[in-house]
Amino acid sequence: MLRGNARQLAAAGSVPVEGTRVAVRRALADPSYRLLSAGFFICGFHVAFIATHLPGVVAACQLPPSIGAWALAVVGLFNIVGSVAMGWALSHGGGRWRMKSMLAMLYASRAVIVLLFLIAPKTEAVMLVFSAAIGLTFLATVPPTAGLVAKFFGPAHMATLFGIVMLAHQLGGFLGAYFGGKAFEWTGAYDAIWIVDILLAVGAALVHLPIREPGPATRAAAAAQA
Repeated sequence: MLRGNARQLAAAGSVPVEGTRVAVRRALADPSYRLLSAGFFICGFHVAFIATHLPGVVAACQLPPSIGAWALAVVGLFNIVGSVAMGWALSHGGGRWRMKSMLAMLYASRAVIVLLFLIAPKTEAVMLVFSAAIGLTFLATVPPTAGLVAKFFGPAHMATLFGIVMLAHQLGGFLGAYFGGKAFEWTGAYDAIWIVDILLAVGAALVHLPIREPGPATRAAAAAQA
């Protein structure tokens, strides 16, 4: 089974394969790839800020420390639900939903969720509902982001090209965790960083709109080239 068909392997060997450096240069020159990376950078900012500072937010709201632990647990639980649901929707949707539209919706929903949290009374129930809602969007961005990279360039260099997008995510994560702490240090509250988070989420939603998502025919051609 692992050896495959000899004729198919010989035929594949006769097709020139694009080198990794060439593939990376081609990806970085693609505006859609850069926009996707920018959106995932913002995702990292948001996710790392929440994961690092949610217990601090709970304490700033003068809620019991146990609620901080429960809030993180609820985020994790609903992260599983959201990620699996997104993967299922994309694989069983029959192409009805464009991945870039799903990403724009996820980022826009984060902005709305955080805004509602800011204006709501800070009770234990509100904190847990917020954690559940934000958890649904937490890493649900990964399936459509990875899917778009595969749509753009095919599977041949998927690991490298998605790795670059993930690097942008991790850089955003560093800034989210760092400036979340700095904002509290400078102002004694998290309000400023929440407002920045809302604006960034809106920005992430908007940058996905001009992305040129390949259709089935274009995707098949990219896979054939790979």
